[in-house]
Amino acid sequence: MGFSTMTGMMTRAKALVAVALSAAIIAVAAPAMAQEVPPEQLALARKYVELTDSAGVYEITLVEIGMGTLSQLTTQNPELAEEIDLAIGAVLETYQSRKGELIDQFARIYATRFTVEELQQIVAFYESPTGQKLASANMEVNSDLQAVLQVFTNNTRSEFFAKVRAELRAKGFEV
Repeated sequence: MGFSTMTGMMTRAKALVAVALSAAIIAVAAPAMAQEVPPEQLALARKYVELTDSAGVYEITLVEIGMGTLSQLTTQNPELAEEIDLAIGAVLETYQSRKGELIDQFARIYATRFTVEELQQIVAFYESPTGQKLASANMEVNSDLQAVLQVFTNNTRSEFFAKVRAELRAKGFEV
């Protein structure tokens, strides 16, 4: 099998995986939004989301959106930098009362995937000192995990490439 055939197969495989993942995400998300959830289950799920939102996902997201808007508008209109900054501050204020909408959507996703009993156990854990410590450390832990994964990926990529080349050379192909 030639390299171009393998490359074509890998490209098709990647495309199929991407399509399958997209379909799976849509299939999983759609029922979560449409499914009716008992109020007790939704309340427990919301409590979990609130207990684990120590990083302030809503606020961080809004600040990132604001920074992107500031950068884009200031680049295009540097003479309006101060006015743009003030306008962004004013618009951010209008979003302060909308955090609950996002939390409700997050809660609905958890409520459709966990039973009342499971949510009770999850909430009990996150109300415990260990659960609170985990929730407050999650952002730093995730950042550390991401850094380790990045180093692993960078190191493995080079090693993997070298091993594939060696395998091909052992079979008489010069790459």
